[in-house]
Amino acid sequence: MPATVNPDECVACGACQDVCPESAITVNDVAVVDKDKCVDCGACVDECPNTAIKLE
Repeated sequence: MPATVNPDECVACGACQDVCPESAITVNDVAVVDKDKCVDCGACVDECPNTAIKLE
């Protein structure tokens, strides 16, 4: 399953966007995952300082 972002925990720091190898994440007010591009690698989950991203 693609990564999901909890918008209540996301602080839009951009760490997930920087580490995503597929450029599947964009950040404006919160991170948004493009489910068509996400390959479930988990890099964003490991990088998120607020644990706002999960793989389910």
